[in-house]
Amino acid sequence: MPLAAASVARLKKSFRGAAGIARSLRIYYGDRARRRLMAALYSRFVKPGDLVFDIGAHVGDRVSAFRSLGARVVAIEPQPAPYRWLRLRYGRDRMVSLVQAAIGDEAGEAMFHVNLANPTISTASKDFIDAASGASGWEGQCWDETISVPVVTLDMLIEQYGVPAFAKIDVEGYELNVLKGLSEPVPALSFEFTTIQRDVAVACIERVAQLGPYNFNAAIGESQQLLFQKDVSAATMRTHLLKLPHEVNSGDIYARL
Repeated sequence: MPLAAASVARLKKSFRGAAGIARSLRIYYGDRARRRLMAALYSRFVKPGDLVFDIGAHVGDRVSAFRSLGARVVAIEPQPAPYRWLRLRYGRDRMVSLVQAAIGDEAGEAMFHVNLANPTISTASKDFIDAASGASGWEGQCWDETISVPVVTLDMLIEQYGVPAFAKIDVEGYELNVLKGLSEPVPALSFEFTTIQRDVAVACIERVAQLGPYNFNAAIGESQQLLFQKDVSAATMRTHLLKLPHEVNSGDIYARL
């Protein structure tokens, strides 16, 4: 590729990346009502002074919610552009520790697939990308850049920072890898599910149940509202997940001891 053409290509990629981050900021910081609901939901799991892990922090809207509840937060994000925003927004907050890495089942490095236009669905899981290809509701998504990122485990984070009262996991199909790197139960956690990879979510439920006597709940999409008045068993949660219509698309499963 001629030098001029290469420069134009880099410039276009830079613009796509900047537009993608701007899109995330509008979505995740622009709706005040959603942010209030989010804080109310997390207040069921997080109390002032608690330690929280935000795994897949992206642009930090959950960090904001956890901080509003008086929690100490370790925010983990592998993507360079969102991480720069996290440093700008939270770098001077002594109650927030920032880690630029992916979380997985073993330490090392991983290939990370970046969706520049929609960075919230960037992922370390090639299976997630394959599942999204051609799926209803996922049309037009393009993972147009691949980078190498460091990987640490949840056990390593716990050794460094302590046991969290709550761990939020949102890593686009890589949730089971994250949970495999945890060898002891934590009081509460959440992990994202998608209807294009129900098998991953079922495996996550089973993994969590192996760690301890957890009960489960769920929230659909960005509703910030739990489905069940009382937490349910792993078997009930699994059955409910498998019956959800495809159009639900995604949500979060919550587990607590």
